[in-house]
Amino acid sequence: MFWTFIATVFCGLGAAGIALGIRAVFRKATPKWLIPVFAGAGMLGYLIYGEYTWFELKQSQLPEEAVIVNTESDGILWRPWTFIAPYVTAFSTVDTKSIRRVEENSEVAHFTLYRFEQKLTDAVSHRVHIIHCGNRELVPLGSDGNPRVDNMKQLGANDKLYKTVCQ
Repeated sequence: MFWTFIATVFCGLGAAGIALGIRAVFRKATPKWLIPVFAGAGMLGYLIYGEYTWFELKQSQLPEEAVIVNTESDGILWRPWTFIAPYVTAFSTVDTKSIRRVEENSEVAHFTLYRFEQKLTDAVSHRVHIIHCGNRELVPLGSDGNPRVDNMKQLGANDKLYKTVCQ
């Protein structure tokens, strides 16, 4: 977050420098308010660029055994451009090395599901899940290791999470 702040300030200063150059070329015929407008546009542009490239950056940092199974893109009210061009705000991955069957030739598998969210600072959470590959039921495990049946979900046959873990 600190480096994002520093980069944002420098983008604003660079854009303000461009406005100063424009004023110098046109012998100060352009208005003075051009400088803070360029500075604000430079900072806003850098922040928007960071939001739109966040997913690709995080994806490139994942190990090979991590498979992305879900992405979320939402329009955000205070960022009206996201209704026109939404960007990925969160995604989930499965660590394929963590997939293990409960018993040999069992249809029940344990795996760890990681969730990455783009917030003020990046948030990463993980949770161990159980999936019954025969009927596609997904159940998270609680912190005590017991299944949380109240949070059970039925996955579709074409769900990428189901295909990654069970096939």
